[in-house]
Amino acid sequence: MKKICLLLALGFTVFTLSACETMKGLGKDVEDAGEWVQEKAN
Repeated sequence: MKKICLLLALGFTVFTLSACETMKGLGKDVEDAGEWVQEKAN
């Protein structure tokens, strides 16, 4: 039982860290798109 809990915790940690990187990349893409729209509006 301890091994299962340890593996789940490790998997959750890895998933959380990878999701954080994904959200960081998504935020940069959204920011770039917003800047493009501002440039076109001027």
